[in-house]
Amino acid sequence: MKALDRKWVWIWGALLLVILLILPFLFKNYRVFQFNLVLVYAIAILGLNVLTGFNGQFSLGHGAFYAFGAYTAAILMDKLGVPYWATLPAAFVFCFGFGILMGFPALRLAGHFLALATFALALAVPQLLKYKHIEHLTGGVQGIVLTKPEPPFSFRFLDQPFSSDRWLYYFTLAVAALMFLLVWNLLRGRVGRALIAVRDHPIAATAMGINLTLFKSMTFGVSAGITGLAGALGAIVVAFVSPDSFTVNLSIFLLVGVVVGGLASIPGAIFGGIFIQFVPNIADEISKSAPAAIYGLVLIGFMYLLPMGVMGGLYKLWFRLRSKPSG
Repeated sequence: MKALDRKWVWIWGALLLVILLILPFLFKNYRVFQFNLVLVYAIAILGLNVLTGFNGQFSLGHGAFYAFGAYTAAILMDKLGVPYWATLPAAFVFCFGFGILMGFPALRLAGHFLALATFALALAVPQLLKYKHIEHLTGGVQGIVLTKPEPPFSFRFLDQPFSSDRWLYYFTLAVAALMFLLVWNLLRGRVGRALIAVRDHPIAATAMGINLTLFKSMTFGVSAGITGLAGALGAIVVAFVSPDSFTVNLSIFLLVGVVVGGLASIPGAIFGGIFIQFVPNIADEISKSAPAAIYGLVLIGFMYLLPMGVMGGLYKLWFRLRSKPSG
């Protein structure tokens, strides 16, 4: 039975890979652009889920790390002429370091106190980016306009050209796959067990020799680094950054994505990215006068039907089907 299950996993995995590879050629450029943003948001939600879902630290300020990553990429590309792909590790390192600094207050704060502290960061960053003494770097309220990278080669498939958006889709998909693989590998071993122990039983974790200071600060750093890398990718995909693109709403949307996808679920980040990218657009199409009300109703209904998120619902359905008698 296990061999049969493994066989079906490989079959479905191969089918999913084929779909992902041909997907951008089945749609026009604007829809491909939206798929790119889904992948970007999925990476950002993955970063936040490492902190909130696996380590139990509640953050309402990850939109700030996303903004720092986006501006790191934009400034390096616009001012220094750094290749777009080289800005990603730079954004990760910068946001990792800033996250470590934020991790130290997290050692003394927990729950709603930490949420308020990170919320203050999310409120302050857009104003900081408009500060007149750094306008020569950030562009002030006007932001920075970038040029989308051209594909390394050109061809046509299904009567569609290999455009910049389609090239960025494959580039973003590769980065997303790498980040998901690295996080999965990190969390499935001793580090993952230690993070969950710190989340669920911090006193017992300390008694077992787990260094709470090290794990909490490093988790904050890794989480911020992943989200900052997503911000850099977002800047490359959108080809524009401005302070008003990174309001506190972004932090709230990322948290919504974590909850919708499922807390402490790695693949749930993909469903969270789909939700925060497409549901607001659908709500706007349903009602131009009150899209926020429609969005709120959809979210309430979603949480009522799937209180453990999409992945929680899928796991529950899977176990129910597996436990159902074959006769």
